Amino acid sequence: MKSAHDHPELAETLRRRRFLGVAAGATAATVLGTATAAAAQTGTASPTGTASPTAAEARTGRGGPLVPRGHLGIQLYTLRDQVQSLGFARVFQELARYGYDQVEFAGYTQGTGDITLKRLRRLMRDNGLRGIGSHVGYYSDDPKAYTFATNLTQVLDDAEELGLPHVGTASGPWRYGTTVDGWKRCAEEFNTYGAAARARGLKFYQHNHAEEFSFATDRPDVRLYDVLLAETDPELVHLEMDIYWAYVAQYRFGRKADGSPAPFEPLDYVLRAPHRYPLFHVKDGEHDETVPDGYQMVDVGDGDIDYRGFLTAVGRTHGGRRDHHWLVEHDQPADSLTTARRSARYLRSLRCGGRG
Repeated sequence: MKSAHDHPELAETLRRRRFLGVAAGATAATVLGTATAAAAQTGTASPTGTASPTAAEARTGRGGPLVPRGHLGIQLYTLRDQVQSLGFARVFQELARYGYDQVEFAGYTQGTGDITLKRLRRLMRDNGLRGIGSHVGYYSDDPKAYTFATNLTQVLDDAEELGLPHVGTASGPWRYGTTVDGWKRCAEEFNTYGAAARARGLKFYQHNHAEEFSFATDRPDVRLYDVLLAETDPELVHLEMDIYWAYVAQYRFGRKADGSPAPFEPLDYVLRAPHRYPLFHVKDGEHDETVPDGYQMVDVGDGDIDYRGFLTAVGRTHGGRRDHHWLVEHDQPADSLTTARRSARYLRSLRCGGRG
């Protein structure tokens, strides 16, 4: 087993970033606490520029919406069965009717056969929807595969043609294993993709599952997600936090291999560097310690994740209501259109200062 001295540069980078993150978090907490107290008395705007509700609004839930107009989307993987059976046009019509503003792609055909990117863009426009991002594979042994590693230019060309501001991957940085050095190699590649995307006016991002928060096999004191954050350029590599999977990870990886506590709070990662998280996957779960993940996935609003608190905290960061986008997802919905409708209704009902 390697010691900390085998990775001095990583240890120093993590130490420095943790220090800056704690300092920033403490400052934000002080500012936000003061602003909240003042707003409760006066109903004035907070220092972040977000209108704070009056005391009466807080009691009645009549503050502004926590999800601003133009910032509610859905990952189309949730609706893959409906896209395949009804087609993109019908699904987009329904999403517009439910109040969605954006869609995130998980493939550009989803079993519908041949459809051009030009037609997809027109269908979004006709239904008042915006393509906000796309999940693309990270790498493949097949040189012809549609991944960042094998066909970067085509991936970026397609994102540009669709008018997407973000293009990323839901693949974890596992290409070179579960060691610190393996993840550092992946981080270098992510920086390359991020630079290429930035040159096109796009943002590259990585979407997490639970395992990204596990510990390195050669350094069981180092959380792999911290390696990813430390070794990627924050101006080139952005993150899409899947909030559900982050809370599953909190349950599964809250202890190190030796059993010692290693608690973390998903929201803290965002508050330390909110500019790195333009996108979020909003899925919900009922806490259930009889299952390995500690949660059972449910429609947004039916579970135990405090979305009102999460959205409120992110919304109070600098640019929080302008720079973040909230994308509904459910991996295995019983009825995907019902899930989309109910989840949108719940998120639209959340109000600043209200109970939701």
